[in-house]
Amino acid sequence: MEIVFVLLPISLFLIGLAIAIFVWAVNSGQFDDLDRQGYEILFERDKNKDNEKNKDKEKNRISHDSAGDES
Repeated sequence: MEIVFVLLPISLFLIGLAIAIFVWAVNSGQFDDLDRQGYEILFERDKNKDNEKNKDKEKNRISHDSAGDES
């Protein structure tokens, strides 16, 4: 019976902590856009194209920089 006096405050503390974390998550915008992650897989190809374009731009910049050093 004495264990109830230990477990009850611990359980109330854990419940309060869970509620506080949930309220923090709602207020910080964690649940604002639930659909974005689902649609992200559909547009993965576009991300790869953007990454390839950025790599090409970087290669061009490096080749132009190194060409200027040689002259």
